Amino acid sequence: MAKIIVNGGCGYIGSHTTVALQNAGFEVVIFDNLSNSRLDTLDKISEITGIRPEFEQLDCTDKQAMQDAFSRHNDAIGVIHFAALKAVGESVEKPIMYYRNNILSLLNTLEMMEKFNIPNIVFSSSATVYGIPDELPVTEESPLRPATSPYGQTKIMAETIIRDTVTANPKIHAVLLRYFNPIGAHPSGKIGELPIGVPNNLMPYITQVAAGIRERLNIFGNDYDTPDGFCIRDYIDVNDLAEAHVAALNHMIKKDVTVEIYNLGTGHGLSVMELVKAFEAATGVKLPYAITARRPGDVPAIWACSDLANKQLGWYAKTPLEETMRNAWKWQKNVSGI
Repeated sequence: MAKIIVNGGCGYIGSHTTVALQNAGFEVVIFDNLSNSRLDTLDKISEITGIRPEFEQLDCTDKQAMQDAFSRHNDAIGVIHFAALKAVGESVEKPIMYYRNNILSLLNTLEMMEKFNIPNIVFSSSATVYGIPDELPVTEESPLRPATSPYGQTKIMAETIIRDTVTANPKIHAVLLRYFNPIGAHPSGKIGELPIGVPNNLMPYITQVAAGIRERLNIFGNDYDTPDGFCIRDYIDVNDLAEAHVAALNHMIKKDVTVEIYNLGTGHGLSVMELVKAFEAATGVKLPYAITARRPGDVPAIWACSDLANKQLGWYAKTPLEETMRNAWKWQKNVSGI
């Protein structure tokens, strides 16, 4: 079995990708500092797949710890790099923390890949690199705009760093996956999005309100230049997103990739209110909500064209929205004991 290092593998997308990797026959070792994830995620992954991934508790910004861990796993054929802080609003308030964490963790990873001759990296990028787009849907050829938040800026910088590294060292190959908005949970209900503290993403806030953990859903702004006044996003099922990483790795193994970039979305935009109504329709649970002020750094509307990933990776977003909503609610009920 080919070994893959998954930085941030106990997190939301990382844990689902670990499941997909193990189901596809890869051996996974997770590097994670557990700053926004839980150790018992390893047990849940084991329950789903029958395999407990190897685990190294370390901070990817700690160069010596990374060197020690990479030396123990120098037989890996690739790295999937998720490890990053990801809250848009928080990044506006704490830019230095975001730049230090998100850039240094990547620099250490690339340096260790060079040192230990690990050839492949799949990088967790974001639709935020498109800023406020001129045309929708966005394609991989759409211009990168100045980011509306330090979080988004770290993704633009990271992509540049990876490109420059591959140019300087052709032995390293990279696929940059620009995610749109991951939502949902594993159909087993054993893993899902469980942020520590107040959720920064919409879906876990919705499910926590539905579970009675939070009094109401705060919706940030209803005066955007969109059909219903609410922000529009491309919400993609996290299990579909996880499968894209397996497809990217298999593509890199078979083909001489330098740097390739793929959008990962459904190709359809939904407003925040449309998502709320979809959750209510799928679960039968009514959500109390309040309209509050706009959130700093939010883009009014964005959704993806994922034709390139369909064609080159053979990957498609397949999960119906209703199923995604039910999986998210199943997960929330499990963790809340409902």
